[in-house]
Amino acid sequence: MFRRLDPARIVATALQVQSRVSERFPNAGLTKVAGEVVEVTQQAAAKQPWFGRPHWPVRIGVGIGIALLLLVVSFTALAVVKLPRTATLPDVVQAVDAFISEVVFLGLAILFLSGVEARRKRRRALEAIHELRSLAHVIDMHQLTKDPDRILGGEVGVNTASSPVRTMSAFELSRYLDYCSEMLSLLSKCAAVYVQDFEDPVTISAVNEIESLTSGLSRKIWQKIMILGPAVR
Repeated sequence: MFRRLDPARIVATALQVQSRVSERFPNAGLTKVAGEVVEVTQQAAAKQPWFGRPHWPVRIGVGIGIALLLLVVSFTALAVVKLPRTATLPDVVQAVDAFISEVVFLGLAILFLSGVEARRKRRRALEAIHELRSLAHVIDMHQLTKDPDRILGGEVGVNTASSPVRTMSAFELSRYLDYCSEMLSLLSKCAAVYVQDFEDPVTISAVNEIESLTSGLSRKIWQKIMILGPAVR
């Protein structure tokens, strides 16, 4: 079946990317970032079953709570039905009004309780997705000063004391940028893993934002790679 993401394959790909980065740039900070990408893919693979399976203790507790609420409303309904014949119209109106208020409260309470499991899963998913978003920006920071024009056109102007040190060849820079793009893609796939078996609109929206973010950052990186194209060949 090729209709589902396999978290184990994502982890294997992340490990391969980490090996490639560490072999080509053993002393670069990007190697440590690649290790972080491996870690978040492993976390996604480990957590994914938790989001897909039913949480029976929560469901049983919610069921008991709803049953108790229904019991309370039932007693109220019986009290309204068994009003004495001597009850006046204001007494009847007051009893019916109290019953309607309890029914409304019951509906809101059931709606709240029925969403406990989804909110619990959503909170954990959003925490993980926020971590992926932060890591995407870290990757973007690592490629920020990698300027292909300096390699293609030579040094323009005079460097200042704060100018970044550029020692990479055109080929090395293209590989560095390509690794950044691959890691961004892995982060977007990690986010998709969390909603593969958890169809929560809020979480899906957050995943879509991660995919848009990583795609935008990757597009910027590939513009640099395209500029380097002639020099690499």
